[in-house]
Amino acid sequence: MIKIAGIDVGNDSVKVVVDGSSRPILIPSIVSPGYERHILQEEDSPLKALDVQIRSPKLKRSNQRYFVGLLAMEDQDNSELEETDNKATSDQALVVALTALAYAALADQTYPAAGSLEEVEYIIGTGLPVRSFVAFHSAFEERLTGEHEVAFLSTPGLRGRTVRITIRRVVVSVEGAAALYHLATNDQLQVNNDEIHNGCIGICEIGALTTDFPVVKRMNIDNQFSTGEQFGLAAYLDSIIRDVEDQFGYRFPSRAKLIGRIRNREFAIQRVGEGKADIRPIVDMYFSRAAQKLVDLIRKRWKKYPDIECFYVLGGGASALRSYIIDAAGSMRLRFEEDSEMLNVHGYLKLAKSKSGYSQSGAPAN
Repeated sequence: MIKIAGIDVGNDSVKVVVDGSSRPILIPSIVSPGYERHILQEEDSPLKALDVQIRSPKLKRSNQRYFVGLLAMEDQDNSELEETDNKATSDQALVVALTALAYAALADQTYPAAGSLEEVEYIIGTGLPVRSFVAFHSAFEERLTGEHEVAFLSTPGLRGRTVRITIRRVVVSVEGAAALYHLATNDQLQVNNDEIHNGCIGICEIGALTTDFPVVKRMNIDNQFSTGEQFGLAAYLDSIIRDVEDQFGYRFPSRAKLIGRIRNREFAIQRVGEGKADIRPIVDMYFSRAAQKLVDLIRKRWKKYPDIECFYVLGGGASALRSYIIDAAGSMRLRFEEDSEMLNVHGYLKLAKSKSGYSQSGAPAN
């Protein structure tokens, strides 16, 4: 049986939603070289210890061992994607994506069988930023399509299991536009929001390394006015990490660790000894600067194309910066959505279902 899935290969995290599954899967886009672990107490969830060996003809170095996601987050040799990386061609992005798809194939199984080889076939929907879509969507599709193999090593609950992934088809869309398609349609791909589906909508989709400004008119992407910027929240997170270390001697091991603290509003850090320090003023300074830059860009896009009826601010960066953007926007009304970072992946799933013949509906053009 072929599974249909949406996968958002984000620069900060990879999200997967499988059609018919009960829950989405989110894995931070962090990897580090794998090795034999000294385990004193096994983790209580497979996602906390993704230790994998991946074989794929699409990787420069196949058959390598990696720690992925939360397990790599604290590792001193971990790596996160940088501004010079392109997710369409990045080995690191592919490693996390294949790990997520392999985990998704096993996640809803009630009685796992250790030592078994599982085979799963996928049709997947995914996306790329506006500026890289034209040049790289074919390469991204080719890179994902085909056969890959993921073996789980010391991962609790999945130890010794191997998943052979065959990706039959890849539907690549534009980031932000897929999120809007999700907002405009229900689970049966029928239109449930006429304002969005028939309107001229501006989108600011804030990621870790890119910010996209697609314009969607009656579910068609405007080729002339859609654009993107090669910056995102990561640069500001890196500045916060640097300033916190300079001022307090405390080093966050990864952006993902920092954003997790910010998301939980845990601004107090432990200093050496028994003292604590408040990093909130540093976060406020950089997030206010990021918000002002984004609001200036939105205002510029809206003036250039005044037919835009409303502007949605979406993506993981929108969730983090929402209050700062509202303050910076003043009287300019912008629209936000809850669970903003998950909208694209749900849109990718719907587009994959639409393109695979699940239903006929007004999907945004690729």
